[in-house]
Amino acid sequence: MANSVSSLIDSAVRATAPVVDGITDEQLGAPTPCSEYDVRALLNHLFHVVTNFQKLAAGERADLASVGEYLDEGDWRSRFREEGDRLAEAWRAPGSAEGISPGMGLPQRTLAYMVLGDLLVHGWDLARATGQEYTPDATTVEEVAPELEKIAPMGRNAGVYAEAVPVPAGATPFERLLGDTGRDVSWSPS
Repeated sequence: MANSVSSLIDSAVRATAPVVDGITDEQLGAPTPCSEYDVRALLNHLFHVVTNFQKLAAGERADLASVGEYLDEGDWRSRFREEGDRLAEAWRAPGSAEGISPGMGLPQRTLAYMVLGDLLVHGWDLARATGQEYTPDATTVEEVAPELEKIAPMGRNAGVYAEAVPVPAGATPFERLLGDTGRDVSWSPS
């Protein structure tokens, strides 16, 4: 039986994969809300996270520092969905969300929420950068948001998250999550 973490990851992949499918080659140089990345670099980062967190789910070590070029290998749009499915499957394995990661020294469950955060936030980043809609599953956001709020200070200390950005009154839970991770919900490419 699937654990809740793998179901959440599957949901986040299902929300993000259509955005990846909709990115044109001409958009790869476009800026993103994640200011240090253009669309191509952000896609490479997301591929890198998705493939390496498969290893982390299995309790293996992963190289998160050196991001390779993932878009030069065949049909990267289809491959993203395949790698996302492998990610959910890796976290479906018994015990994958239990204990401490030997490679990272963090609870395995924390690592699962880290990859969930990347999928959700970078899915939004890519959608904003390429003029697409992005609507993650509300239940997934509801489950993930409190966990990301807990790990946000660690992310800021590591330089992974920017300082929290205030969101307007009446912001949705997802917009609050974006603000907590340093995103300006009103960002646009222009």
